Amino acid sequence: MEGKQQEFKQTTIIDIAKELNVSKSTVSRALNNHSSIGDATKKAVQDLAKKYNYHPNDIASSLSKRSTKTIGVIVPLLSHYYFSTVISGIEELAYKAGYKVLICQSAESYAREVVVSQTLLSSKVDGLLVSVSRETKDADHFKVFQSRNIPVIFFDRVCPGMEASSVIIDDYMGAFTAVEHLIQQGKRKIAHLAGPPLLNISQNRVRGYKAALEKYGLPFDEELLITCNTGLERENAIEATQVMLNKGILPDAIFAFCDPLAIGAMEALKSNDIKIPEQVAVVGFCNEPMATVVEPRLSTLVQPAFKIGAAAAQLFFDQINNNSQAVEQKVFRTNLIIRESSQKI
Repeated sequence: MEGKQQEFKQTTIIDIAKELNVSKSTVSRALNNHSSIGDATKKAVQDLAKKYNYHPNDIASSLSKRSTKTIGVIVPLLSHYYFSTVISGIEELAYKAGYKVLICQSAESYAREVVVSQTLLSSKVDGLLVSVSRETKDADHFKVFQSRNIPVIFFDRVCPGMEASSVIIDDYMGAFTAVEHLIQQGKRKIAHLAGPPLLNISQNRVRGYKAALEKYGLPFDEELLITCNTGLERENAIEATQVMLNKGILPDAIFAFCDPLAIGAMEALKSNDIKIPEQVAVVGFCNEPMATVVEPRLSTLVQPAFKIGAAAAQLFFDQINNNSQAVEQKVFRTNLIIRESSQKI
């Protein structure tokens, strides 16, 4: 291409004011449809703004008001149905309140979580809503927000060592309910494919699993508690289940930390010609859309993801509207959906 490339220059309020020979404040009020500005001036300003495709600098404007009307959100994985649904709940409340949402993912990496949190801090977000990565051990990068009076709300996965409001699931009772269901189906040798050990949700589901065994007088067997700690959940479950079977261990039921783990376990069982649920029953957690597509359909625990997101956003608005730093926790219950993968035949 010949010739010098033309540099793009964004139109500003000053440009519009100069062309119309009015003050910057007049242009600003006209763009905001202020009653003190006459209709003719408003039309002239708005027509010129449209001609030059002018858009107000939201960040610069908001800095003068000490608010950017933005909420930062960090999730482990955007591809997960659960987290995308939580985000929908957050955005619903944010939109109604005139707020925008900046979404980042940690990709289950602590280092990346630190980087994106710093990015959101630099973006002057008014609050931060977070579900931590499976690697997160400390809260220093989040405490920076609190030190600047920026509310931090955790949802689903909370951060160890930090006092902050949160919205969580009763993971303990959810796991207890799932294992109790399997026991009531006549199952006695129940394996648990556990999640990343650092996560509070993994720890609480293990506790619920053990409590249900204890209630019904069933022994806890360390070999039946298998930690699955990689990002490739389905593949991890296939491998873990196959290793268990290769050792000659055949449980009569599997309770999995999440649906992808449950479905991976089902694949491994099928490849070994083990019938589900006659020989091994399976229950997952989260009710991902794939739960109704696999054969047999997967029994699983439903989490009200949209409500969790909305509740997290509401906690943020409560803090800023009341100018309060009080720590609150909202707990939602799960609901077990029983399908063919665990029903007694």
